[in-house]
Amino acid sequence: MMTAVLPAWARLGFITMALLMVFGLGVRHGENREGQKHLDYISEQATASIKLMQRQQVVVTKIETKYRDRIKTIYLNGEEIEKSVKDFISPVADARCIVNTGFVRIHDAAWTNTPAGDVASSDGEPSGVSLVEVGEAEAHNAKACFAWREKVFGLRETYEKLKALQDTGIR
Repeated sequence: MMTAVLPAWARLGFITMALLMVFGLGVRHGENREGQKHLDYISEQATASIKLMQRQQVVVTKIETKYRDRIKTIYLNGEEIEKSVKDFISPVADARCIVNTGFVRIHDAAWTNTPAGDVASSDGEPSGVSLVEVGEAEAHNAKACFAWREKVFGLRETYEKLKALQDTGIR
């Protein structure tokens, strides 16, 4: 009956179209399956990343709090020490101690990390800087150095713990 109604070329075209549709649906189904696998993989990676970021946030917060308190204590103690310099150096001792220009030059050179230059005849003369000023400056410098040291320890600890979290491959 179909042979009488449709010519051979139309039947062949119809069968070809039907086969292509079946093939296309099969390919589409395969793509959907593989696409779902890919979506599942992406979802798994996103979940793992979120877990890792949450754990990293906890680590950073704990370490920051720990070192912030330490640094705050260093600054408070340092300020107290700076204020007490005058109590430990009497005006008489301050007047008797002459801080010469050479000491000031070498001190400044050390803290700026530049050579002091050649020794001059004026290096033995009084600089006008009192012993109290030297004590206050040294207390301030020590306070800053201790604070920076704690910051470095905190950064190192943060790096090590974050790296350990990253290396464990949290899933």
